[in-house]
Amino acid sequence: MASQTAQSLVVLEDVHKIYAMGTQQVRALGGVSLSIDTGSFWAIMGPSGSGKSTMLNLLGCLDRPTSGHYILNGQDVALLDDDKLSELRLRQLGFIFQSFNLIPQLTVQENIELPLYYLGWEARPSAERARELAELVGLADRFYHRPMELSGGEQQRVAVARSLANDPVVLLADEPTGNLDTVTGRQIMELLAELNNKQGKTILMVTHEPDIATYATHHLHLRDGRIDRWEKTS
Repeated sequence: MASQTAQSLVVLEDVHKIYAMGTQQVRALGGVSLSIDTGSFWAIMGPSGSGKSTMLNLLGCLDRPTSGHYILNGQDVALLDDDKLSELRLRQLGFIFQSFNLIPQLTVQENIELPLYYLGWEARPSAERARELAELVGLADRFYHRPMELSGGEQQRVAVARSLANDPVVLLADEPTGNLDTVTGRQIMELLAELNNKQGKTILMVTHEPDIATYATHHLHLRDGRIDRWEKTS
């Protein structure tokens, strides 16, 4: 287990996740313990079926452990009801998906603003925040375009901007370059690395690509639902 410090933002303690498949039980995670410090960038890796997606779902509060503890920013997630869990996701987490998950009917501005709408922001500060983030990801000139008018890389930049709208304590990225060509994927990773280096964003990323993992400061390797090994890379 990585050493737990006063700065530990994410702590997993003997986390198990078991799914019922008919009369059988499938153990997706089998006793994972891990401590992640604020400002680190983790690449979660492993073969198919190793538990990567399950771990990301748990870290993103999209699912709950069967047993064990997940402590995020001082809160034990297992103790939260569904409403409080939704509130935590909205206020503390940002998500970047392989398939972008933009709403096609909305403009770049409106897609970025979506989390702020649910947070109850007024129109003017919401628009100003969206403009600031569009500039950050290099899309100021595409502010009023819709997703179908953008390239894949531009759509993923919108997704990155949207994930930052609520100023999350953790960014979770699920194969963020999986639908992009090599050059565009590298650009997205350079953007994520910059968010980590310059803004101190904590990033937890699932990837199966070793060259993408090189952008992370830590590598976590899973096998058969357990931690096989982890190392600090920079």
